[in-house]
Amino acid sequence: MASWRHPNAVVDAAINLEYYVNLTRKAESAKLDFVFFGDGLYISEKSHPNFLNRFEPLTLLAALAMETTHIGLAATLSTTYSEPFTVARQFSSIDHISNGRAGWNIVTSPLEGSALNFSKPEHPQHDLRYRMAQEYVEVTKGLWDSWEDDAFIRDKESGVFFDPEKLHRLNHQGEFFSVQGPLTISRSKQGQPVLIQAGSSEAGKEFASRVADAVFTGQGSLEDSATFYQDIKGRAAKHGRNPDEILILPGCNPIVGETAAEAERKYQEIAGLVSIDEALNYLGRYFNDLDFTQFELDEPFPDLGDFARNGWESATDRIKQVVKDENLTLRQMALRSTTPKSAFIGTPDQVADTMQAWFEAGAADGFMLNNSVLPDGFNDFIDHVLPILKQRGLFRTEYESDTLRGNLGLPIPVNRYAAPAAQATSKAKI
Repeated sequence: MASWRHPNAVVDAAINLEYYVNLTRKAESAKLDFVFFGDGLYISEKSHPNFLNRFEPLTLLAALAMETTHIGLAATLSTTYSEPFTVARQFSSIDHISNGRAGWNIVTSPLEGSALNFSKPEHPQHDLRYRMAQEYVEVTKGLWDSWEDDAFIRDKESGVFFDPEKLHRLNHQGEFFSVQGPLTISRSKQGQPVLIQAGSSEAGKEFASRVADAVFTGQGSLEDSATFYQDIKGRAAKHGRNPDEILILPGCNPIVGETAAEAERKYQEIAGLVSIDEALNYLGRYFNDLDFTQFELDEPFPDLGDFARNGWESATDRIKQVVKDENLTLRQMALRSTTPKSAFIGTPDQVADTMQAWFEAGAADGFMLNNSVLPDGFNDFIDHVLPILKQRGLFRTEYESDTLRGNLGLPIPVNRYAAPAAQATSKAKI
């Protein structure tokens, strides 16, 4: 929450293109799979400082695509406050500009205030937002198949630019969307962008198991992450999907020191920057900007019932469960929410051991590194932990592909309109 106050922090990082370019190049030189940028559509005085003033993420992806060659580029975009045709076109354009490296984190927008920025009378209910998202993604994927891969002939001699038999209108008429198509851009090198999802509610997990190629999750322990892992993989199998083609990526906030004591000192250095007022503000964000200063700090956490559950359902449920399990006061919960202590803290060997244990226990297919915990933490991880993982054969030394799907080991989706023979050939190549 207050890492921007650290002496080494870049205080304008959220709108500093040079900072993003250097960070992304560093990630690419380390052969990481992709960089990811979150987003939101509503801010208030209680929002995280980095959320108050930041780039629109797809614009940022386009800029970074021109500065990189192999690393994937992913960002958040809401299905609740956008149109499928526009989003299909935007992400397909990023996919073409990057030569097949785009990824879309599909969100339904948890903050109720978002409706006020889009001329909507109210924020749709939680499970309704996921129903809308399901149809939204179906429409978007259908639009991405508008053109078969060999539709554009471009024969100057004959004057034939495209084969009209290989152009397809979607003609979708559904509960929430009516979209004719076709899309005004062809399929990309990787077929379509990688689809990412991060919901941990019941509706979110069901949605992810149906449509996602990768799932972000915030489980704090190996045991909880393994349970989540098996849950999502099992749901995917029930929907007729190959469980190996949906990747589970827990968050990993590494804090690395030459000794365990130094790593702990680094954590305390960041945690100590947060005031109790900032902690209460941050906690209030999950509860529809609730003013927690009205409650006694050192009394048990207030009973809020189902208040604000229409927004961050899984997050508010988790907070209430932790409070109940550990009998925490409001002060304790507020500070914990702003200064979470990662399981990935210690010496380079200890952090590598923890990551390996999660991977081998079936709790993760990979990890999402969070660069915000400590300004220098990313460099510490790249320079000291990653070489250990490479020595153990747990991480690549070179990129396997020049597309995001290729580097994640995911197949190229077959165009739904392709002839059966072409589909069989495509599957044989994967």
